[in-house]
Amino acid sequence: MTAHSKFQASSFAGANAKQEAQKAFHPPIMTKFSCGEEKRDDQHLDILTDEENGLRIIVSPLGAELVSLARINEDGQWTGFLYRDNNLSKPSQGWGNHATVMGYYLHRLKNGCSFYRGHEIKGGNHGFLRSKIWRLVKSPADESASLKYQITPDDFSPSEYPLKVSLELTYKLEGENLIVLFEFQNHEPELTAHVAFGLHPGFAAASFESFRLQMPRGLYRRYFSPGNYLSGETRDIEFCGGEMPFSKSELPGSIILEFVDVPRRRFCYVDPPSGRWVTLDLTGVPYLTLWCDGGPFLCIEPCWGLTDHHEQRAFEDKQGIETIPARGELGASFTMAPQLASCD
Repeated sequence: MTAHSKFQASSFAGANAKQEAQKAFHPPIMTKFSCGEEKRDDQHLDILTDEENGLRIIVSPLGAELVSLARINEDGQWTGFLYRDNNLSKPSQGWGNHATVMGYYLHRLKNGCSFYRGHEIKGGNHGFLRSKIWRLVKSPADESASLKYQITPDDFSPSEYPLKVSLELTYKLEGENLIVLFEFQNHEPELTAHVAFGLHPGFAAASFESFRLQMPRGLYRRYFSPGNYLSGETRDIEFCGGEMPFSKSELPGSIILEFVDVPRRRFCYVDPPSGRWVTLDLTGVPYLTLWCDGGPFLCIEPCWGLTDHHEQRAFEDKQGIETIPARGELGASFTMAPQLASCD
């Protein structure tokens, strides 16, 4: 199936006098956004809706997890794009999340612990961010079509992460896109901080057999991770572009890729039976993990960092670890554009 997005064109006034005059007579159409709250199953939820483009997100402050990414279909109903979209119940088996926020490390620490500058840190899969209640610090009431959440050193212990580093995570609706923005602040006056992070969204499918992933051409490096830890074995893949060159049977073990030379990092997830597809712009993202446990979904995970090696290294020496200078900042982002196939 070849999917063609129908993006709504937008026009912006330029800098010259003629355009400014035209703008005075033809003011730009302002997109209408609404923001709401809901309490469901003893869980607080924040809801941001783009009324103009028929796009909605629902975020839980628990883990700052995106629990729904949805569009209005031709029948006027919301169609979700995430696995178990907007469903807060726990499944009887299999993966139970929607879009896990990962940090300040990725995937796993060997035996659940590591040493950072000689200080022992401990934690479970994907780091501590997923288990914290984040503070909402910015919403559309602040004249921005976004939900911004914050974690500070007051929210985690030295055994989880020993340095004073804050993170603001923003979900922003812009046109047909959802932009996910990470902004770290290192409050240490002298020490460089080391972090790894990413998002772990699962995109829904009619079945495990039905979804497809279109990947751009370029040079990829695959990292093999038997038992969830890097073995040190890699393989370079010169890919001409098209459907992913991996068997779905490999997905439960994770397919970890580095973008060695991939000029145009636009990926397209397609599920033909449901008419859903998502275009991901991963410009500036260094790694990507593909994973599925055999359920009706595919996790496409932008990553800034890698999991531990079987022969574990010190935290600050982990492969792919990002650095933040003393009193410095680190920003990173990617974009998702969910679309529904037309019935025309």
